[in-house]
Amino acid sequence: MEKKEKNMVSRRAFLGTTAVAAAGLTVVPSRAVSGLGHIAPSDKLNIAVVGIGGMGNANLKAVRPTENIVALCDVDWGYAKRVFDENPDAKKFWDWRKMYDEMGKSIDAVIVATSDHAHAIVAANGMVQGKHVYVQKPLTHTVYESRLLTRLAAKYKVATQMGNQGSSGDGVTKTCNWIWNGEIGEITTVEAFTDRPIWPQGLNRPLEQEIPDTINWDLFIGPAPMRPYNAIYTPWNFRGWWDFGTGALGDMACHILHPVFKGLKLQYPIKVQGSSTLLLSDCCPTAEMVRLVYPERKVTDKNVKIKMPQVEVTWYDGGLKPMLPEGWPAGKDMNNAGGGVIFHGTKGKLICGCYGKDPWILTPDGKQVTPEIPLIGRKITTSHEMDWVRACKESPENRVETASNFSESGPFNEMVVMGVLAVRLQGLNKELEWDGEKMKFTNLSDTETVKICVKDKFTITDGHPKFDKKWTEPLPATEFAAEMIKHTYRKPWSLPEMPA
Repeated sequence: MEKKEKNMVSRRAFLGTTAVAAAGLTVVPSRAVSGLGHIAPSDKLNIAVVGIGGMGNANLKAVRPTENIVALCDVDWGYAKRVFDENPDAKKFWDWRKMYDEMGKSIDAVIVATSDHAHAIVAANGMVQGKHVYVQKPLTHTVYESRLLTRLAAKYKVATQMGNQGSSGDGVTKTCNWIWNGEIGEITTVEAFTDRPIWPQGLNRPLEQEIPDTINWDLFIGPAPMRPYNAIYTPWNFRGWWDFGTGALGDMACHILHPVFKGLKLQYPIKVQGSSTLLLSDCCPTAEMVRLVYPERKVTDKNVKIKMPQVEVTWYDGGLKPMLPEGWPAGKDMNNAGGGVIFHGTKGKLICGCYGKDPWILTPDGKQVTPEIPLIGRKITTSHEMDWVRACKESPENRVETASNFSESGPFNEMVVMGVLAVRLQGLNKELEWDGEKMKFTNLSDTETVKICVKDKFTITDGHPKFDKKWTEPLPATEFAAEMIKHTYRKPWSLPEMPA
């Protein structure tokens, strides 16, 4: 019998067989272990989905053929109507908190596909109830939230997955293996980019509009500061607004930088610096550059045949991208499925697209090669979502972790939102030094302040450009940085405590 078959067991078998219970093999909610749970007719997971209008529906469709969809939750019942209609057996909710209160005992796992700022609070409160979670990318809105989900996953031993589906593909595996095998030597520089945003950014805050009856605006705002409704914020365009999204970097770096983080065995950066087009207090800029510096890594993995020296990772978006390296094939587009990465090694350059797609090596003499070497790592033959479902049905003691479980995607997401931090703190005009363990910048003084543009008020009068920019009052840099690292949630919204 295959390992995954050994690790699966129905709720009925679990509740009726002492030996199986002793082995810890169950897909029952944690509360069911004490006898308070339900007994399902099969070993199907009971899954709830929070945020169903966009990617949540795609994730739902990936798991629906084999699992039970028991609850659907969304703050916009107009946008979500078609999904509600397609899943008539699932109970409908506006508020995920009410969903947990009413159905917590009968929900095994939760897919979270809300706007970025609500990812952590929905997932964290589910995890402390013992629910497995699949969370769309970016995993969280802040560094602190990423650290919290990482530690909660370890404490409650639930199956987790971030929605960067390329991590389950062959491209990431090949890229990492080529790096570890020394195919391009030691790597000290990486450049990466995306062609996003393809949603509005660089905008002034819009005027208030009447809230449609189909939207619960208070629930959409959730833990963020309250602001008047405007249709520009949701659906989908939330990505371009700081309170709700993380811009092109947060949206796409989770796809594009994963082979960088994984292949180079990264953890926390030690220095960060960002720059962009006009930085506004409300809306993400139209284009950005970010540089993150990582220290030398001491690698003990016997499969890694090279040293890992200090490395600089530079990110571009909004139409910016790296210059073509020497020997680049004339006419070849660097953009592959939304972006790309160039690893600069001592023996060549390794290039891959978004999701780690189509990796290849450019040698110093201008040849294009794709090494054929034995690959280390598990080959995933199902979808990214179904591999998570598999992990949910395996006991913590015997679980084969998913490709983007929170022990990896949590620290990786910190890399992504650190880039956002660097952009938002660019007004300090300095390279920022970072203590990853303490989640704190170490070179900010109590006297430093930062001002951010609220409105640019750009007009053209008689053919001449005019600016009447409105700025925030000078903000203490340490306080502003602390708020960006760990948000102060709007009451009564709150996160569980950080595990030790």
